[in-house]
Amino acid sequence: MKTDPSPIYDSRLELVDRLFTGTGPTYDSMVHWATFGIDRLWKRRMLELIPEGNGPVLDLACGTGISTLSIARRFPHRQVVGVELRDEYLQLAREKIRREATDNVELVLCRAEDFHSATRFDCITSSYLAKYADLPLLTRNCRDMLRPEGVLMMHDFTYPPRPALIAVWRLYFMVMKQTVARVFPAWQEIYQGLPRLIEETQWLATLQDSLARNRFSDVRLEYLTLYGSAIVRAVNAPDDGDDEARRLAEEPAAARQPPA
Repeated sequence: MKTDPSPIYDSRLELVDRLFTGTGPTYDSMVHWATFGIDRLWKRRMLELIPEGNGPVLDLACGTGISTLSIARRFPHRQVVGVELRDEYLQLAREKIRREATDNVELVLCRAEDFHSATRFDCITSSYLAKYADLPLLTRNCRDMLRPEGVLMMHDFTYPPRPALIAVWRLYFMVMKQTVARVFPAWQEIYQGLPRLIEETQWLATLQDSLARNRFSDVRLEYLTLYGSAIVRAVNAPDDGDDEARRLAEEPAAARQPPA
């Protein structure tokens, strides 16, 4: 496994750093209570969708290891790799692994888009990553790391499609800003910036387009809890030998020009 030694600058890294700095110690409890425990149900649903087998599983943007350790417990004979951008979170995940004496988890400090591995995974998962990610790049890299018929699964927040649900959604974030964000100052940036990000993100459309461009099959979209979030699940179609042609077709023409 390796990470890109020269990751390209991306303003989304600044956004993540601004939103999440200092939130590590309270992350687990905040995610649970701020979603009224629904986050646990969402993660349980993702766990149900991971295909059975003995092959390795990759958990991108693994955070403090909530999903990573759940996968490791559910599949004790599988290798589980967690990749996380923030060392603050990864240290908490390592402490959980130490306490539980878990021996089938490996953690890597890396941006999800910059992670590469020669290992071919049965399944790649992520939760709350898609809205921040460079999805065309991430999808292409995931295809390269999945075995044929392997599963890519991404979960994130979504903006409700109906006026009544939007009203409830807005009320929820208003209450969070007036209560939780004041009690936990480290979360003020999140509750200020997250609603707008969710409202403006096009992660569902972008991901589905990227999956089609990379020839994933059996793409399925499942909305959860009043359209509050969604899971997109897709299968890595068997390689038909034209990956190089696909890459050349997607690469900008200027990038293929020979040097003068």
